[in-house]
Amino acid sequence: MAGVYIHIPFCKSFCSYCDFYSITDNSLKETLVQSVISEASARSSYLEGEEAETVYFGGGTPSLLEPESVARIIEALRKNFVFAADPEITIEVNPDDVYEGFFRDMHQAGVNRVSIGVQSWNDKRLRYLGRRHDAAQSAKALDAVFREGFENVSADLIYGLPGMTTADLKNDLKKTFSYPVKHLSAYHLTVEEGTKLGRLRKEGKLKETDEETSAAMFSLLGTFCREHGFIHYEISNFALQGYISRHNSSYWKQVPYIGLGPSAHSFDRRSRQWNVSDVRKYIKAISAGEIPYEREELDRITIFNEYVMTSLRTMWGIDLQHVEEFYDKELHDYLVNLSGKYIGYGLMKREKNTLVLTDQGRMISDNIIAELLADL
Repeated sequence: MAGVYIHIPFCKSFCSYCDFYSITDNSLKETLVQSVISEASARSSYLEGEEAETVYFGGGTPSLLEPESVARIIEALRKNFVFAADPEITIEVNPDDVYEGFFRDMHQAGVNRVSIGVQSWNDKRLRYLGRRHDAAQSAKALDAVFREGFENVSADLIYGLPGMTTADLKNDLKKTFSYPVKHLSAYHLTVEEGTKLGRLRKEGKLKETDEETSAAMFSLLGTFCREHGFIHYEISNFALQGYISRHNSSYWKQVPYIGLGPSAHSFDRRSRQWNVSDVRKYIKAISAGEIPYEREELDRITIFNEYVMTSLRTMWGIDLQHVEEFYDKELHDYLVNLSGKYIGYGLMKREKNTLVLTDQGRMISDNIIAELLADL
């Protein structure tokens, strides 16, 4: 199986925490859509005939696209790639982009999964994040998506904001789960260089959440979701049985995927490539019949390390048999030996031929993963 990612870089304004490539000049939307369609045609052999099981419209703000444009892109993808019988087709939606009939039109365009960027139910925190919607608009969007018959709906939350408490997070979770969402993505705020929050931190005007509070929030998040029947299948992702994100899971399982659009990444198990992070340069190159990308060939150790980094974030963990068969016995033994102390500390457990992090281990996953990376 394989996945297709479409990067739509347009935004009405920039959020204070976001470091994904985006621009606020939306005048090139139609030209960008045609360029993405042209890129799909030019790269139709990239997936080597593997079935595309998922499509994901991300950004930026893909909900700024007209449903007709989304339909044209999906039609082009079907013409150029082999599709599975029941592909998961997701679009990220900002609540304030929703209008009467929006979700009906998106469903008719071919979308069958929606991810709504709620982020917070507190208007003050939404303003801090630079979001252009308020809590009332999130409620309106969620009411509308279920009214229009969508079943596979995900909500995004951000926690760990300066001054935020566990009680605040619990309120956000309660409000979110008052709707019949099937999936939740909850991310701890990360302050990235080059963002507004990054500049505030550099100026000493931002006090990040301390580790103790962050750990308490992460613990609350896991407990609350489990009590509502959600599976904690990846560090930041939770879902009811049958609603795990097939697209995101493909990244963590090293499934091949193609990325279309400016700054989009692709992976074919042997190399990784990424398009230029510039809409105008991207459009100009595509119109000239060129694909504006850089490429990195991946050696065995790099692919192994990526497998460790992604797998340990999930409930599926590291498959030791896969490591021995796909890589070699040396890397298998390397993992078994290094994991021993974490198993002893209660941070990791071995279930038959699988290494997975415990709830306690997930709280310091970055440190554990860093030590397990190979440099042989």
